[in-house]
Amino acid sequence: MANVPLIRTMLIAAMIFAFGLIAPGQTPAAEQGTPTIQLVAGDSTSRFIPLGVGKSVVIDLPRDIKDVLVADPTIANAVVRTARRAYIIGVKFGQTNVFFFDADGQQIGGLDIAVTRNLNGLRAAIKQALPHADIQAEGLGEGVVLLGNVSNPIESQTAFDIASRLVDDPKKVVNSINVHGRDQVMLKVTVAEMQREIIKQLGIDLSGSLGTGATVVNFNSTNTFTAFGQTLTPSNFTGTWKSVNATLRAMERAGVVRTLAEPTLSAISGESANFLVGGEFPIPGNYTCDPQTRSCQISVQWKKFGVGLNFTPVVLGEGRISLKVMSEVSELSNENSLVLTQSIGNGQTQTLTIPSIKTRRAETTLEIPSGGSLAMAGLIQDQTKQQINGIPGAMQVPILGALFKSRDYVNRATELAVIVTPYVVRAVAQKQLSRPDDGFADASDPGTVLLGRLNRIYGVAGKVDPKRTYNGNYGFILD
Repeated sequence: MANVPLIRTMLIAAMIFAFGLIAPGQTPAAEQGTPTIQLVAGDSTSRFIPLGVGKSVVIDLPRDIKDVLVADPTIANAVVRTARRAYIIGVKFGQTNVFFFDADGQQIGGLDIAVTRNLNGLRAAIKQALPHADIQAEGLGEGVVLLGNVSNPIESQTAFDIASRLVDDPKKVVNSINVHGRDQVMLKVTVAEMQREIIKQLGIDLSGSLGTGATVVNFNSTNTFTAFGQTLTPSNFTGTWKSVNATLRAMERAGVVRTLAEPTLSAISGESANFLVGGEFPIPGNYTCDPQTRSCQISVQWKKFGVGLNFTPVVLGEGRISLKVMSEVSELSNENSLVLTQSIGNGQTQTLTIPSIKTRRAETTLEIPSGGSLAMAGLIQDQTKQQINGIPGAMQVPILGALFKSRDYVNRATELAVIVTPYVVRAVAQKQLSRPDDGFADASDPGTVLLGRLNRIYGVAGKVDPKRTYNGNYGFILD
């Protein structure tokens, strides 16, 4: 009886081999221990659906739904109302996916959900503001990407401003709008300044002694002239009366300073350009000492000065240009300079003089037609300083009080104007342009030594004399 199960097993195995279900020497898959892994659902077959926060979409499926898988329910949620209809609701910013399965466990469909901002209001606002512009707004997380094509930069900037108001953070708005036919703008800035200064100094220095017998009064008065900030070198007239020495110190200075700077710079509409002609001067900083070598080094900072121009043009259309301009003219000055005395060891000192910078700067945003000029900034300043120094009581005496007081008078008048002129320009051939050194040639040694000539040729031969009248178009090529 014990051999019956064994006989039955051998018969079943022989029948399996006879029908070819298992090849001889092959082990069944269950006994091999290496089951096959199959990918039932994945993103490769999913459909991408953008969805706004608080918005929903309705999905209809071809077969009855038995099971739903949502990767992250905190980003998007799936609600099944009927056997073949589901609602997808956006909850918060992010990305997730949703898979639907039937009763046999087979995938019916998959969705790749990207929950972004609700951009319907932004698209409507851009369409209303720019009805003829081809601009699309797409969501990317919490940000916005602007795509499309426009004819001028002002339309691109308008769409960017509208999107920035909606997002409340311009850094989250990516402006990828392509601008066709971008114009180039040349800006000419004129900085003209006139300064007049008058200084008058008059005073009498007295020194000596007066008295009778054992009673003697010694006195010595010196004029400081502090209204200008420093004592100038006056003309001195000295006289003596008995034991009293008198020195009349008088000085008068008048000067005029004219400053003219005309920087010119070109840039593409919507882009910034910088221009600086000048230099940098060093300012000593902190000392850095090495305790081992006992050596010290001083750090140096550099400050810029000269003629500077920075502007960003935007062509608005119809020949009008919006400009953000910063113009500056600065120069070194000995007024209000800083004098530092430093010890360099061995009982020696070193004196460093740091000059000050006189700066005329104007920065603003304005709108001008192409070829038009506008006074960007102006200044009219008249400053008067007068100071009287003397001996109290004696200086109030009529007529004779002039011997015991000094007068220091300073008057400064300044008039400044900054004028900007933008042009919409285009490129020309190089041969149509001229340089300041065209036709220049150095003079020969005999011509320089014997005749005092500095150049042999200046100007291109065959051209019209600049002093003659020229009829025709000249200057920049403008639109």
